[in-house]
Amino acid sequence: MENIHLAAEEEDLYTGYNDYNPTYDSEQLVNDAGFQQAVKTSHGRRPPMTSKFPGTAIGGRAIGTSFGVESSFGRDERLLKSRMPMASSMGRPMTGAVQDGAARPMTAVRAAGYTSSLTRGSTFDPLGQSKGPAPPLEAKSEDTPEEKIKILEKKVNDLIEESCLAHGRGDLQLALEKAKEAGRKERALVRQREQSGNADHINLDLTYSVLFNLANQYGNNDMYPEALNTYNVIVKNKMFSNAGRLKVNMANIYFKQKNYPKSIKFYRMALDQISNAHKEMRIKIMQNIGVVFIRMGQYSDAITSFEHIMSESPNIKTGFNLILCYYAIGDRDRMKKAFQKLICVPLGIDEEDKYIPVNEDTHANLVIEAIKNDNLHQMERERKALAEKFIMTSAKLIAPAIETSFAAGFDWCVDMVKSSQYIELANDLEINKAITFLRQRDFNQAVETLKTFEKKDSRVKSAAATNLSFLFFLEKDYDQADRYADLAMTADRYNPAALINKGNTVFVKHDYEKAAEFYKEALRNDSSCTEALYNLGLTYKKLNRLEEALDCFLKLHAILRNSAQVMYQLANLYEMLEDPHQSIEWLMQLISVTPTDPLVLAKLGELYDSEGDKSQAFQYYYESFRYFPSNINVIEWLGAYYIETQFCEKAIQYFERATLIQPTQVKWQLMVASCYRRSGNYQKALETYKDIHRKFPENVECLRFLVRLCTDMGLKEVQDYATKLKKVEKMKEIREQRGKSARENSARGRREGSSGSDSGHSSHGTSARGERMSAKLRSLPSSNEPYEASSQRDIDASYMDPLGPQMERPKTAAKKHTEDDDFADEELGDDLLPE
Repeated sequence: MENIHLAAEEEDLYTGYNDYNPTYDSEQLVNDAGFQQAVKTSHGRRPPMTSKFPGTAIGGRAIGTSFGVESSFGRDERLLKSRMPMASSMGRPMTGAVQDGAARPMTAVRAAGYTSSLTRGSTFDPLGQSKGPAPPLEAKSEDTPEEKIKILEKKVNDLIEESCLAHGRGDLQLALEKAKEAGRKERALVRQREQSGNADHINLDLTYSVLFNLANQYGNNDMYPEALNTYNVIVKNKMFSNAGRLKVNMANIYFKQKNYPKSIKFYRMALDQISNAHKEMRIKIMQNIGVVFIRMGQYSDAITSFEHIMSESPNIKTGFNLILCYYAIGDRDRMKKAFQKLICVPLGIDEEDKYIPVNEDTHANLVIEAIKNDNLHQMERERKALAEKFIMTSAKLIAPAIETSFAAGFDWCVDMVKSSQYIELANDLEINKAITFLRQRDFNQAVETLKTFEKKDSRVKSAAATNLSFLFFLEKDYDQADRYADLAMTADRYNPAALINKGNTVFVKHDYEKAAEFYKEALRNDSSCTEALYNLGLTYKKLNRLEEALDCFLKLHAILRNSAQVMYQLANLYEMLEDPHQSIEWLMQLISVTPTDPLVLAKLGELYDSEGDKSQAFQYYYESFRYFPSNINVIEWLGAYYIETQFCEKAIQYFERATLIQPTQVKWQLMVASCYRRSGNYQKALETYKDIHRKFPENVECLRFLVRLCTDMGLKEVQDYATKLKKVEKMKEIREQRGKSARENSARGRREGSSGSDSGHSSHGTSARGERMSAKLRSLPSSNEPYEASSQRDIDASYMDPLGPQMERPKTAAKKHTEDDDFADEELGDDLLPE
């Protein structure tokens, strides 16, 4: 009790007790404001009086409270107590009394808001509201090691998350950078823990996450050695639990590196460390082992793995792989058994009937509508489509091997499918059987197989009739093609392929308007049907509705960006619309897709030639000649170009090639001889003309040049060639006279054709013979005209070089001729130009 002080300001507890204090004047208590305030505030809430408190070391003095405990000071105090029952028995000042200028505190509990410094008349403020708002909370210090460690851990986790998100976006390089940065931060975190003495509290989960993510990103970026090293760090650390499973990832990397033996080793190590409780994971690892054995060509070991999986947990992929292995070893019976197992594998998906509303319950129908195309139903459809694909592929693969003939094997597969849950696939297998016959060039069997579908349900009938229609169309049996197109349309009017076939049969009959209607209907049924859009563009082109055709092909180009056919049609349409610049632009895009197409290059040369750009035209014609040196039009243009530019020696090789391509056309050989003559090689020109005369002895032009050359060179053969020339010219005159008389007779016969049927027939025969004779004679050159082929075409060989006229070429002869040359002023005639 020595440590208890009722008033902190008092040094002597008994000071002033014997002095008179007006406070003890009970008669003035009514007028004492401090006393009245104390009575009003705390008197009614004071606890009841209790028994005496034990004595203390200060002489048995009771604690100075208002409990009313009586002391032994005597009778006067007791009388005072009787008059003032709430006062202390030791004569302690009352609550709120002022002594030595200081007010006694109302209670010893400081938390209530009372202080010893309050004076009489001060405001009662137990909550301390007059002091203003509380000061702000003291900021938490981040300088402590624990706080720094927590901040670093958060940064590492954020970097791992950013790395994973970057990988999800496809930014593999950024994902790798973030993973490396996370690794650096995590190592700094470990060092900081060791420095602060918390090495025992290392976050192993964080270290595992950092290393695993880093290894993953290395693998995604094809940095396989770094990925394997990182995985090894995880696997060899015994503090990481279940780290042995990561050997599957290491085996996958070895598989990508085509290190198959090591891949199998790590798969088996991972399999040993995974308990039987994780059945699905073990099955997947065994499936990987079987695939690796297939890659190694060890089909027996692969069969062992796949057979174990099919006995424990059968699935579609494993069943398909097992069939492939049996096919590879040629085991016919086990192929059949494996196919039967494949079609019996449960898919684990619901029936489609549950998505069909069966009652008028609005809520149930809304639920069905919501789940009809949700992610789960899409996954079910994908799984079913994959299963059907594997079954179809397996049937097509084993059909020729399991029976003596392909047809018998396919029939067995169809029978098996019909008795399984994939009964809908039976008809598709039959159609595939017909398509296989087509690939084998057995058209009759294909047609017979497709004809069996005429009595099947509408969907299958429409598909079979569509194929039959197209087959007959390819065989140019347009009546049968039209019949089966109608049958396909009757079975399924919304079949776009059937409508296209019908449009094609109408198109070949030149009924373009009706064909366009069928193509439009096909597009209404399937807006993405590119065949209908292409054919519609061709139809508009035939109808000379070029703008509509252009619109069709532009739409098609938006769908098929790299279609060479579409680009060519667009270029051709712009050429027809007399817009050569746009045509050239589309052809330039086309050669970026098919840079070796000689016809496109020749077309570009033709357009540049029409624009007057001879240099660009020569470039593209030359490229076309390099890729296809047998195009006579390209050869003709190149030869004419070299003659025009006075490089006759270079033109010779092109005309010689034209001679090889068309050996019966004399004009190419005359071109070769003329080029030799113009280049000054008269001896070679003479030999060429003689060779032409041997092949074409009645060619007047050749004989004329032979006479002139022999005369100029002083040869003895000149008289022989002159005699032959006269004979040929005389024969030509006779033929012309006969032709003239024949034409007169034919004209007379036409005038007399109405006189009678007999005379009509006679005149008709005479006319026909006369026309044939005149056509033959027109093909021969006249006596005063150079030789020209019947298919002559004028070539505009004029060209003005933008760089100015070329310098005159020096003569190739060693000695300058002073005498006049008979051929010196001879101009380039039309007979020397290509047609």
